[in-house]
Amino acid sequence: MYYIQESDKLSKIARFFNIIKLENNHIILPITQTSIDEKKAYTLAIKTKNVLRKTNSKKLVISKIIKKQKHYMNYLSSESYEIVDGRWLFQILIFDVLEYLIKTLDIPKEDIRIGVLVNDISDLAIYAIKQFVIQYKHVKIVTNHINSFKNMEDQIFEEYGIFMDIGNNKRKILTKTNIILNFDFPTELINRYTINAEASIVNFRGNVKIKNKRFNGFNINDYEIAWKDENYSDKFYAKDVYEAIQYKNQPIEELLKKIKRDNVKIKELIATNTVI
Repeated sequence: MYYIQESDKLSKIARFFNIIKLENNHIILPITQTSIDEKKAYTLAIKTKNVLRKTNSKKLVISKIIKKQKHYMNYLSSESYEIVDGRWLFQILIFDVLEYLIKTLDIPKEDIRIGVLVNDISDLAIYAIKQFVIQYKHVKIVTNHINSFKNMEDQIFEEYGIFMDIGNNKRKILTKTNIILNFDFPTELINRYTINAEASIVNFRGNVKIKNKRFNGFNINDYEIAWKDENYSDKFYAKDVYEAIQYKNQPIEELLKKIKRDNVKIKELIATNTVI
């Protein structure tokens, strides 16, 4: 794994000749705060690629400033690198996100009405939905694969006597939900539904734009965390650094235990035009 960051101090020679430094597992680019043009971005991307080729490393953590260099990031993204973006961790933190929202927005438990949007029936989605249905009275599962939840529906009823509310009525199913947890609905799909204008929507898979002009709720597309290890540089997003050092192929329960041990907390949720 390698970290790519900007320079703290940049000489004229390094800037002119596009000299990249390699310090341990940090690739330091001859960039400070300013944006770079496409020609320079291409040159730096080629040099970065040459450095990485010698290391056989594919996982990259990119600093906040370098992420803003769109031309450079586009060239880097066109290669087969795993650029850590915190999205995997965002989904794992779904319980913490929900708790943070409820506490921050001061929603009484009896008033919580959750909508879960999911088409990719992953282990995490199944685990999360089961926990939500058990803990909260009003949970609606919105999916195009209703039959895929049949076994879970039967199990929940047998063990807890609870009926799962699963459907796909685009005009009605999300009109009364005040928290919408969107696992994987893209912009085009979610905008086909009539949504409560005051709802808080959390988009875990990628950025989603709500096109309804009457929507006045929070549309959350990003986040940041805090955790007990504060030795990482503030040049990087904590969510990226933490995700990068995790072993992903382990049971959900074990991941959640580790997150708790590491005292990972939601620091902020980033919505369109505001931070919560």
